[in-house]
Amino acid sequence: MADPAQDIAISDRLAQLASDAGDTTVTLDWILAQLHERAFGLFLLILALPCCIPLLYGIPQVVALPLSFVSAQILFGRRVPWLPGKLGARTISAQALTNLSRRAGPWLKRIEAFSRPRLARLTYAPADRIVGLALVLFSASILVPLPGTNTVPGLAVVIVAMGLLQRDGVLVLIGSALGTTWIATLLIAGATLASLIKTWMGL
Repeated sequence: MADPAQDIAISDRLAQLASDAGDTTVTLDWILAQLHERAFGLFLLILALPCCIPLLYGIPQVVALPLSFVSAQILFGRRVPWLPGKLGARTISAQALTNLSRRAGPWLKRIEAFSRPRLARLTYAPADRIVGLALVLFSASILVPLPGTNTVPGLAVVIVAMGLLQRDGVLVLIGSALGTTWIATLLIAGATLASLIKTWMGL
C-alpha cells in the first residue's frame, strides 16, 4: 500500500520530520524509520542540505560517509536504505532539523514548483544505478579538505535527490551535470597544480 506521506510536498515532509523529532536528539536510524517509501531520496536530501552551506566545516565531513554509503546502495540496486550500527547511531539534534527545514524550505518549494514527472525512466532501475554511481562520486568529493569543496557537490546531490523524489529526470540530469563538472574541475586543477610543483622543483 502506498505511503500517505507520498502525497505531502517534500518541503512540508521535512518540516513534519523536524516537528516529530520534538525537543530531543535523534539518530540517523530514527530518521530513516520515519521516511518510509521515500527513504532513499529524502535521506539523501537531509544529509546533503548541510553540505550546501559555503565554508562550513565539520558537518559536511560527518555526513559525507553515510551519504556515500546510501548512494552506494542505489548503485548496487538495494530498494530500502540501511545503515550499519555505528553510522545509524550517529545523532542530530531536533533543533538542527528545525533550522535545516526553515532555511531549506523556501528553496525546496522553488524546486518543487519547477519540477514535474518527466524522463522518469532515469529515476527507476536500471538507470538509477548510474545515478547511484554519480552520487557516490559527488559524496566522496565532499570529503576533500579544501575550502568550499562541499558546497557544489552538496547542491548536486540535493538536485538529484529532488529529481528522484519528483520522478523528474531533468533534475537528475541537471544535478549530475553540475556534480560531474565540479569533479572534472577538481581533477584538472589538481593535475595543473601537480605539474606546476614538478616544474618548480625541477623534476
